[in-house]
Amino acid sequence: MALTDPLGDLLTRIRNGQRARKDSVVSPASKLRARVLDVLQREGYIRGYSEEEVAGHNGLRIELKYFEGQPAIQHVARVSKPGRRVYSGSKELPRVRNGLGITIVSTPKGVLSDAEAREQNVGGEVLAEVF
Repeated sequence: MALTDPLGDLLTRIRNGQRARKDSVVSPASKLRARVLDVLQREGYIRGYSEEEVAGHNGLRIELKYFEGQPAIQHVARVSKPGRRVYSGSKELPRVRNGLGITIVSTPKGVLSDAEAREQNVGGEVLAEVF
């Protein structure tokens, strides 16, 4: 069966892993998933990730992060979905929790956080929000 929303699947695996207090979770590998994980690692929401082979396929092992027993990611949600894409210019990028969270944006310069996209003055597809 084909997966219609691979990024939504990645975010759900992270959410479920943190609710179950797992140290790490595994997700199938793709370039988009790796770029989103790069942003999450740069912003301090995950400890890191590594590529590994799982049952003959490439996978990503994501090291989850906790702070004083609580997950570093309190909320993660997909904004742009396969049935309804959401685009935003650099000036209109949404602020999550008044700047405490981040928005992950797919731009012509790569997958960036909202602060990086504003700094580089580029807009694009709003993929997810995290805080």
